[in-house]
Amino acid sequence: MLWGFSVLKDEQMKAIAELEEKLDITLLAFSGINIKNAEITTDDLEQIKKLESDLGLSLVAVKVE
Repeated sequence: MLWGFSVLKDEQMKAIAELEEKLDITLLAFSGINIKNAEITTDDLEQIKKLESDLGLSLVAVKVE
């Protein structure tokens, strides 16, 4: 399972914003995604590593179930 930022409906955003204001904090919403590691070739991995380097971030190759 991989966790990522949730896609929220307007009413969910409103409820979160109200509680953030009341508590004077910032809340982050995460949701789980069922995944498994992608099977990639050595060449695929090199391309991913290059893109990570070019973009300055980390990438994870997965298959969404």
